Amino acid sequence: MSHSTDHHQLPPPPAPRPTERDVADLFSGGRLLAIPRRTARREQLLVHLAETLFAVDRDYTEPEVNEALRTVHEDCAALRRYLVTSGLLTRTRDGRTYRRSTTTR
Repeated sequence: MSHSTDHHQLPPPPAPRPTERDVADLFSGGRLLAIPRRTARREQLLVHLAETLFAVDRDYTEPEVNEALRTVHEDCAALRRYLVTSGLLTRTRDGRTYRRSTTTR
């Protein structure tokens, strides 16, 4: 009499919410090793950067945004673009002012 264990498999655990711990492996010594290619992974990183580098109720100039992003990675332009594209940072029409989005995910 053989017993199949297929019906005893546990369902996969629910996906954890992006937290600082989840992105820790992307960093070494406080520096970002590489910008993730995978969209979901990059999104986790961007949420982390937005939450840790930018205050909610404050305007930033582009040089300030670049300076903050440069503390973690040299390609601040790519990170800035990703943050704006993902809606985590908003930019005024003239491109002079950036602000962290207040919409939570």
